[in-house]
Amino acid sequence: MDKTRVVILAGGEGSRLGVLTSKRTKPAVPFAGKYRIIDFVLSNCVNSGLFDVMVVAQYRPHSLIEHIGSGAPWDLNRDWTGGVRIYTPYRARNAAGWFVGTADAVQQNFRFVKHGDPEDVLVLSGDHIYKMDYEPMRAFHHQHQADLTMAVIRVPPEEASRFGIVGVEPDLRVNAFVEKPSRPPSDLANMGVYLFKLEVLDRVLLEDHRRADSSHDFGKDILPRMVAEGYRVFAYPYEDYWRDVGTVQSYWEAHMDLLNVPPPLNLYDRHWVIHTRTEERPPMRMAGGAEVRDSMVSDGCLIERGAVVERSVLSPGVVVRAGAVVRESVVLTDSEIGPDAVLTRAILDKRVRVGRGARVGAAGEPLRLTMVGKGSEIPPAAVLEAGARVGTDVIADDFPADLRVSAARPLETQRRAHQV
Repeated sequence: MDKTRVVILAGGEGSRLGVLTSKRTKPAVPFAGKYRIIDFVLSNCVNSGLFDVMVVAQYRPHSLIEHIGSGAPWDLNRDWTGGVRIYTPYRARNAAGWFVGTADAVQQNFRFVKHGDPEDVLVLSGDHIYKMDYEPMRAFHHQHQADLTMAVIRVPPEEASRFGIVGVEPDLRVNAFVEKPSRPPSDLANMGVYLFKLEVLDRVLLEDHRRADSSHDFGKDILPRMVAEGYRVFAYPYEDYWRDVGTVQSYWEAHMDLLNVPPPLNLYDRHWVIHTRTEERPPMRMAGGAEVRDSMVSDGCLIERGAVVERSVLSPGVVVRAGAVVRESVVLTDSEIGPDAVLTRAILDKRVRVGRGARVGAAGEPLRLTMVGKGSEIPPAAVLEAGARVGTDVIADDFPADLRVSAARPLETQRRAHQV
C-alpha cells in the first residue's frame, strides 16, 4: 500500500453536536472515555499499513492539531516514509481561502495530494466510528479496475433517507447515487470511504471546481456526476460496526452500544488497537460502598462511598462524589458530580461542575438528552429538565432565580455579549 495516500477530511463544524463542538471541530470530540473521534480512522490507517496521511481541517482546528501533534501515538511521526501532516485553509494568490465543501477542501490542497505521485488516494471522513482494514478494499478496487471504489453498508430501510444511498448492479458497479433521498433506491448507505485513482480524482475535482452551480461536495456533486458520466464506480460492501456520530443522539447511542454485552465494537481487540494520545493518570479508584454497573470508567476517576454509576461512560479524571447517581450518561474529562446530585441521560463536556443535590436530565420517552458545555458550573439544587441545554463557561450567576432550565430555553453565559 506504499502508493496510497490518505486524505482525512476533518474540517466539519459539527453544529448538530451542540455544545460539544462549540470550541472544537467534530473529529476532535472525545469519545469512549479516553479517545477522540478521529482516533478511529487514524488507527484504521496504521493498522492497515497506511502511513502517508494528510488531515485537512478548517473549523476550530486547535484541539485537533494539539491532539495529533507529530503523530507519535499512531507511529505517524515519519519524514521519509510518509507520516501525518495537517493542512488548514490559507490565502494564496489564486486560492479562494476557506473551503466551500469537502471536494473543494481536497481541490485546494491537491498539489500536496499529488506530491510524490501516489497511485491511489483514499479519502476518509474523520468523524465516523468503525474499525476497517482498507487493504481488502484496495485489492477489490484494482481487481475491478475501478476509477472510484466507495465503501457501503446496509442500513434499516426506515433510516435510509438519512444517508447517501447507492444503487448497484449484480457485479457491484454503482448505477445510482442519491444524497438523502425521500425514496431510497436501496438500503446501501455511503460510508464516506472513497478510493480514487489519482488521475481520475484530479480530473473530476478540476471539472467540479470550474462549475459555478456546484456546491463542491463529494456526496452532493462528485459522486452523482461520476455515476451519470459513466465512470467505473464500484461499491465495496462492509458488514461490521459503523456509526456516523454527527448528532447528539447518535453520539450518545454509540456510547450506549459500547456498554452492550458483547459490544458491537470491540475496543479490547489486541490485534486491532485504537491508538490515542493519553495523559499520565493514576488508576481509577472506587471507594467501599460505591456501585458501578455496566459502565466504562477511565484512569484517574474517583467514585466515592455511596455513589452509583450505571450504564455510563466516564472520561479520565471524573469525580463522582458521595451519594451521587450517574445513569445512562457520558461525562467528559475532569468533570465533577457533587454529593447527592443525579445525572440521567446527560452529556457533560470537560471540566463541568455539578453542585450538591442538582438534577441533570431525566429518563422517559421520547429520548431527550440533556447537555452541559465545557467549563460550566451547575449550582447546588439546580434542575436541568430532560432535553435542556447549558452552553460553555456558564456560571451560577447565569442561572434564573428558580435554578430551573427547560428544554425550551437554552442557557448561555451572560458574559458572552462582552466577549470579542
